[in-house]
Amino acid sequence: MDRRTFLKSATGAGLAAATGGLAMPALAQSASKTLRFVPQANLANFDPIWGTQYVVRNAAALVWDTLYGVDSKFQPQRQMVESEEVSSDGLTWTFKLRSGLKFHDGSPVTSKDVVASLARWSARDPMGLMLRAIQVELAPVDELTWKWVLKEPYPKMLLALAKNNAPCTFIMPERIAKTDPFTQITEYIGSGPMKFLKSDWVPGAKAVFEKFADYKPRSEKPDWLAGGKTMLVDRIEWVIIPDAATAAAALQSGEVDWWETPLADLVPTLRKHKDISVDIGDPLGNIGAFRMNHLFPPFNNQKVRQAVLTALNQEDYMRAVVGDDDKLWKSLPGFFTPGTPLYTEQGGEMLKKRNVAEAKKLLAESGYKGEPVVCVVAQDMAATKSMGDVTAELLKSIGLKVDFVATDWGTVGARRAQKTPPDQGGWSMFHTWHAGADCVNPASYTAIRANGDKAWFGWPNVPAVETEVTNWFKAKDLAEEKAVIGRLNQAAVENVVFAPTGFYLSYQAWRKNVSGVTSGPLPVFWGVSKA
Repeated sequence: MDRRTFLKSATGAGLAAATGGLAMPALAQSASKTLRFVPQANLANFDPIWGTQYVVRNAAALVWDTLYGVDSKFQPQRQMVESEEVSSDGLTWTFKLRSGLKFHDGSPVTSKDVVASLARWSARDPMGLMLRAIQVELAPVDELTWKWVLKEPYPKMLLALAKNNAPCTFIMPERIAKTDPFTQITEYIGSGPMKFLKSDWVPGAKAVFEKFADYKPRSEKPDWLAGGKTMLVDRIEWVIIPDAATAAAALQSGEVDWWETPLADLVPTLRKHKDISVDIGDPLGNIGAFRMNHLFPPFNNQKVRQAVLTALNQEDYMRAVVGDDDKLWKSLPGFFTPGTPLYTEQGGEMLKKRNVAEAKKLLAESGYKGEPVVCVVAQDMAATKSMGDVTAELLKSIGLKVDFVATDWGTVGARRAQKTPPDQGGWSMFHTWHAGADCVNPASYTAIRANGDKAWFGWPNVPAVETEVTNWFKAKDLAEEKAVIGRLNQAAVENVVFAPTGFYLSYQAWRKNVSGVTSGPLPVFWGVSKA
């Protein structure tokens, strides 16, 4: 019996009974000031600059504050910043912090902390790298003021400092921010609304956050990462429950309060429960991703990548991820979020119809020598596990040799950062997903970039893609942007920057005594209360 069949039978019999033999987490009785949350995955590491895992970004948004925050209209709004000025030639930006901001250790937030944090962030982030390439000086002016001097104008400066896709401009104390950006930090002190209790952290089991009494929220209404981050609970416990049936039972019994990503198969049962609310977590959804390593065989060969794309059937992936509900997914002959202004299907023919015979022909033409495809697949997240199972069969069907490495998401996060050959601890492919909010344009879309060693994991080097990214930043109006994105999409498909496995929506579920849960690209805990 496969996972989906088991869960459906469990749903029919009543989950509480069906999961009686599974080990339930030992949780204390809920208190109104403690919110227990089941995240999408284990918080295995906690450096929001070193990597780009959403689970890390989501936790980091509690602990570290950002200079600006993007709102639900994708507009940057001031957060830690009180004011900014840009010179008439667009070359000098001067920023001032809000006064009275403190880190969790009691020290004041100063411009030196900001400068060090921006230097570390800009070494890893695509927009940050663009800024570094035109940077003349990034330096403090006084305790609260700093300046960023550029060689040429960068009109999207505020978006770079506000965007919610990882890595974000999380501000750390200078001594921590001076850590090599390619080495993980070990001290987790920010100035955000919650403190991270490192002594209570048990990777694989729980992570605990405590309200920071000295946090100064903004006065504006909260909206995604913008506005006032007012905490209405004193403590947030992230409870790691990899098994979906166990998590569902815990939510039904009240042992947990909020589940970030309930399995679609279990939603009908959760909806029937009188004390549980269920809704789409983010209307902008997710784009599934089959990420290939462009550095080593076999995926350093464009024809091998094209063979995979030609044989790929997005419906197989989407049904594996979301089940039988056709309202939850769409095929995606491209890379940008459906329903948004820059969505395009230009050049997406390879993704519109599976052709296994053509895929085998491309593989033969590639000169493939039988190198194993090291598939590093996280088993502790339903989406990646489901996509990985489909991929293993897909690769075998066209004649690729598969070395399937079943592991956890934390290990995937660490291993995918390695540039060693696949047979020496590296990798050939992994599965992930990209929030639709991150895929609306190239500014926030880390995975679309193809600038070689500076690109996201997989390190594609496709000048045709990068040319269009540059053209998009220079575009004067929406019509010009759309034309550029059409060409960018075509180049990304032809060169297979990565293989999109489809667009899908995910649910979230919470107890009805919890108020203030909203939809968005990440769980927003400020404004959430518990009766």
